[in-house]
Amino acid sequence: MTPQQLLTQQPENLEQVSDPDISHLVIEDDTPVDNFQSEQQQRLLVEPLYTSLVLPRPFLAAANVGLFYELKEDPIVPDVMLSLGVKKEPGNYSVPQHRSYFAWKQGKLPEVCIEIVSNKEGDELFVSKQSQRKGKTQNKLDIYEAIGIPYYVVFDPLRHIQGPNGMDGALLRVWKISDQGYQELTSNQQITSGGEWVWLEEVGIGLMLWYGEFEEDEKTFWLRWCDQEGQPIPTGAEGNEIRDQQTQIERQRAERERQRADTQQQQLQIERQQTQMERQRAEMERQRADTQEQRAERERQRAEMERQRADTREQQLQIERQQAEQLKQRLREMGIDPDQM
Repeated sequence: MTPQQLLTQQPENLEQVSDPDISHLVIEDDTPVDNFQSEQQQRLLVEPLYTSLVLPRPFLAAANVGLFYELKEDPIVPDVMLSLGVKKEPGNYSVPQHRSYFAWKQGKLPEVCIEIVSNKEGDELFVSKQSQRKGKTQNKLDIYEAIGIPYYVVFDPLRHIQGPNGMDGALLRVWKISDQGYQELTSNQQITSGGEWVWLEEVGIGLMLWYGEFEEDEKTFWLRWCDQEGQPIPTGAEGNEIRDQQTQIERQRAERERQRADTQQQQLQIERQQTQMERQRAEMERQRADTQEQRAERERQRAEMERQRADTREQQLQIERQQAEQLKQRLREMGIDPDQM
């Protein structure tokens, strides 16, 4: 059977009418969900598909909705089912035709049906004694295989059916339809601990065993959708938290960039100031050198003036000596002894 056949296989023995009479069918029987964990688990498998972009639209994911696969048969009610390429019937949900999944209206069966074990009476892998007393002869594995559901998933978080005819030690088991019927995808790698996962190729999504907290403080095992890297598909709240963290990281990164830019600006300012100070210091050095040169020049000029003044005095004395000698000579010529004067 090809992947396309897996996704488009039609239910068998359907009435070939567009809107058959379903008044004889029991659409809702008011059977409550088994327990709080089952209810939480179902929401954990449905809500993330709608709050993320992991699957192309349209698709239908639902919990505890009747799956009518043949007009004359009672429905089977998977805990969670996923059907690609279809959407819920629009209109008034008070109309019975809009409350359940009718294979003849949607034109196909769901790709994935998931059963969450909450007790030993669910018939997930074997017919319970209670069901046998009611005359039932088929377990859900046989029914899903007979009608051709591409993937059947059983999750036993509380280990209710761990015998060899049940989960056989595993918490999660997955079967895929083939020409020979169901082939188990997890038979050689029993999924028993958190972080282990299996890929549903034709659906384009995986299922993983996740150990963590969901809407409560206590950690436990949950079944979650995952991507090809084995990372869980976030819930709406987780997605908001991730976006908030990313926003905070972006703010911090922007703040670091701003601080880095401010630091660089301050560094440039410091460098400009240092350059200005260097220029000023060089100018002061130049001015000091000029001042010293001017002082030296003034000293040279003063020394020169002193020398010239000394020369002038010497010349003046020389002149005075010459004049005195000339005077003595005239006196001698006049017969006067200047030395006797």
